[in-house]
Amino acid sequence: MIGAHRFDPTILREYDVRGVVGKTLSPTDAEALGRAFGTCVRRNGGKRVTVGRDGRLSSPDMEAGVVAGLRAAGIDVLRVGGCPTPGLYFSVYELKADGGIMITGSHNPPDYNGFKMMIGTKPFFGADIQTLGPIAAEGSYAEGNGSVEDVDLFEAYVARLLKDYRPGKPLTVVWDCGNGATGPAVEALVARLPGTHKVLFPEVDGTFPNHHPDPTVPETLEILREAVAEAGADLGIAFDGDGDRIGVIDEKGRVLWGDQLVAIYATEILAEHPGATVIADVKASQVLYDRIAELGGKPLMWKTGHSLIKTKMAETGAPLAGEMSGHLFFKDRYYGFDDALYAAIRLLSLLARSDRPVSAMRDDLPEVMNTPEVRFPCSEERKFAVVAEVKAALAGQKGIQVNDVDGVRVTSADGWWLLRASNTQDVLVARCESKTEAGLERLKGQLRAALGGVGIAAPETF
Repeated sequence: MIGAHRFDPTILREYDVRGVVGKTLSPTDAEALGRAFGTCVRRNGGKRVTVGRDGRLSSPDMEAGVVAGLRAAGIDVLRVGGCPTPGLYFSVYELKADGGIMITGSHNPPDYNGFKMMIGTKPFFGADIQTLGPIAAEGSYAEGNGSVEDVDLFEAYVARLLKDYRPGKPLTVVWDCGNGATGPAVEALVARLPGTHKVLFPEVDGTFPNHHPDPTVPETLEILREAVAEAGADLGIAFDGDGDRIGVIDEKGRVLWGDQLVAIYATEILAEHPGATVIADVKASQVLYDRIAELGGKPLMWKTGHSLIKTKMAETGAPLAGEMSGHLFFKDRYYGFDDALYAAIRLLSLLARSDRPVSAMRDDLPEVMNTPEVRFPCSEERKFAVVAEVKAALAGQKGIQVNDVDGVRVTSADGWWLLRASNTQDVLVARCESKTEAGLERLKGQLRAALGGVGIAAPETF
C-alpha cells in the first residue's frame, strides 16, 4: 500500500493530470493519485468510482495503479475497461457512481499519459487537482479496503449515442478513428446507421501508426480529406485519441472548425430553445457570436478549457457550448459533457434531415480572415505575467475594448486579437481576426507591438 508520495510538479495541470511516462509519470504516481483522489471522494461522502482507460501502451499499468490506490482509500471500483473518455463520463451517470477517472493521454504523443477526473457528475479540476499534491505528500489518505468489479457498458453507451439520431436521407460518411479509443464504438455505430460508411484506422493502437490523432492539426486530416474525395462522401469525421474532440471535413475537402460547427448546431438548437445561452471560448470567431445573436440566442464568451466550459454550462443552463479545439458540449437531450461521438451523431442527424450539404451550412457564415491559433514558448514563471503586463499597457487606450475573461481579447474597428497563457503548456497563445487583409495586418502589428512592449518577441507568423 502506497504511503506519502511526491508528484513531479509539472503533471498537476488545470484540467487534468498529465505527464511523460517514465520521466514525469509512473504507475507509482498513478497509485498515489488513485489514493489521493479516493480520499477526496470519501471526504465528499462518496464510495463508488468508475475507471476507464484509452488505448495507450502504458494505460493498463496506469489503470492497475489507480485501482490499487482507490481501493486502499476504501473506494469500490467499477472498471469499465477500454473506452473513449466520454464513455467513462457516461459510466458515472449510468452507474450512479460518486466519481470517475479516465486514464488517457488525450491528443498528446504516445509517450504521454494522464488522468481526467469527475467527482459526482462534475469535473474535478483547477484547485481540486492541486489538493492531490498535499494529500499524497503528507500521506493524509483515507483508509479502507474497497472492492473491484468489471462492468461492461459498451452496448449501453452505443445505444445511448444512437438514441438521439433522427433519420432522414442516407449519407455517405468517412470516419477516421486514428487508432485511438473510438474505433470499436464507431464500428458499432456505423453497423446500425443508415447510409454508406467507411471507417479508417479503427484498430486501437497506442503507437498511432498511421497518423497522430489530433483533429485540430490540419496535417492529421489529410488522409481523411483524400478518402472523402475518393468516396464522393457527404463529409468526413475525425476524432482525437480519446474521443472527446471532433474534426470535420466537408464534401469540398474543407475543415470545419469548432466554432463553425457550433454555429451549425445552434441553428437547430436555438429553434427548439428560443433565447437560450450558447457558450464558446475566447478563441472562437466573432462570426459565431454574431450568428448566435442573429438566431435569437444569448452568446457567452468564456474561458478555454473543457472543465471550465462544463462548469459554466451547468451554471447558466446553456444547451450547447463549444471550443475551437473541437470539444463540443450538448446539454440538449444529453448530459452536457464533451463527447465527439455524440457530436458526430447530432451532425449526421441534422444533415440527414436537410436538403443542403454541410458545405452550404458552412458558407452561410460570413467569410473573415484570421490567423490560426499560434502557440509560442514562454516559461511557466513568465507566461501569466506577460498577459497581465499587456493588459495593463492597454488600459485607457481609445478605440478598443478589452475582454479579460481569459487572457486579453482586444476588439477594435479592424476586428480582434487575442493573447492568453496556456493552462496546460509553457506557451502563450495568440490569434487575430478581421474582415479585410489590411485590417488583419494592422491587428498583427498591434499584437507584435504589445508583446514587444513587455519584452517578448512575437512568433514569426506575426
